[in-house]
Amino acid sequence: MRLLIIGPLEGHISAAGKIALARGATVAHADDIEHGLAALRSGQGADLLMMDVKLDIGRMIESLKQERINVPLVACGIGADADAAVRAIKAGAKEYIPLPPDAELIAAVLEAVAQESHAFLFRDPVMADAVRLADQVAPSEASMLITGESGTGKEVMARYIHRRSRRAKHNFISVNCAAIPENLLESELFGHEKGAFTGAVARRIGKFEEANGGTLLLDEISEMHPRLQAKLLRAIQEREIDRVGGHQPIKVDIRLIATSNRDLEEEVRNGNFREDLFFRLNVVSLRIPALRERPKDIELLADHFAKKFAEVNGVAVRPLAPAAREMLRQHVWRGNVRELENTLHRAVLLARGDDLGPEAILLTAARSGGEAAAAPVVIGARQGMVGRTVADVERDLILETLQHCLGNRTHAANILGISIRTLRNKLQQYRLEGVSVPPAGEPERVSV
Repeated sequence: MRLLIIGPLEGHISAAGKIALARGATVAHADDIEHGLAALRSGQGADLLMMDVKLDIGRMIESLKQERINVPLVACGIGADADAAVRAIKAGAKEYIPLPPDAELIAAVLEAVAQESHAFLFRDPVMADAVRLADQVAPSEASMLITGESGTGKEVMARYIHRRSRRAKHNFISVNCAAIPENLLESELFGHEKGAFTGAVARRIGKFEEANGGTLLLDEISEMHPRLQAKLLRAIQEREIDRVGGHQPIKVDIRLIATSNRDLEEEVRNGNFREDLFFRLNVVSLRIPALRERPKDIELLADHFAKKFAEVNGVAVRPLAPAAREMLRQHVWRGNVRELENTLHRAVLLARGDDLGPEAILLTAARSGGEAAAAPVVIGARQGMVGRTVADVERDLILETLQHCLGNRTHAANILGISIRTLRNKLQQYRLEGVSVPPAGEPERVSV
């Protein structure tokens, strides 16, 4: 856990830092927003920002978004200042921590951030086989290709492998190739020099340099443009990169793990993915089974998510009723663990009794042939389609599915059967047409 504390915090910085250190975190400090951003650009990195509420939280959040630095931020302030807490949360902070710091509260925040990426639960033998292979290859330096459907937990498996590797004490850095526009992905991976392009306000260390000594995960690598695939191949072969706008090659030492929810061999045959890059990545291949292939994990994960989201939303932890458990066991989880996670999140919010009953479990319908439907069933929807254009029906289907997925773009794209890039393009088109689009949900990770 890497913690970056920003601001003076009126003398409490030392106490907060010592508490975090005692809980196993590495702690760095920056006096203000400018120094904090400089630290993040330099490749120092952070898993969590703790920021003085007297600083401009909104400006920091916006700067992080503009520079595509994905790290959660919690605000801190002297005493239980309700107004300051509300302003911080509205500005985008994940939490507000009153100072002087309470050891247990800081420990809980650190633990919550760690669990977001480290939780790994299973009991089904099919999943156990995949974990045994992961344990066997984790200590090696071999590049790995992790495959599986969207929502199965490929990134979580990559983190599991990193924690059991000889690089575990160094950084694990993840890049979602599908979530970053093509014209920005090169800069994200390799970094850039100041003035290299419009918006390059300062030198920025890329993910290859940030992961130096550790592990770099290229998530959904099949979405990478062939032009950039050539540069990636050179970086893997030569173990050196060039920053955008730079003139001096930079040596890097990383272990590379890539994930894909597509058949990369088919992508190679179709000319969408370089064959030489595929062989470079596919030294060891590990497939994550779909949730429907590991039925003994369903209830274990459901109980975990029920507890997790009860705590997140500040409500009582309710057990799953027997009828609800049966519904979960019988459902075909096309959205995999991510769909199960969203289902339990909704159930926690909708439940009214002493347990999570079937009335709180909202599931997608099943098609004949065993696959989940593209969207939740809406009674009477068919009659309302006559007289409407295909574009109108498609728009409503996409937006309703997105709403059903609590804004999670990856899950919605999987249910709709389209790529996340296609979904994002559709949503951008709707925004330009003045249509309201559901905001993005929580960071699209899966805890398994």
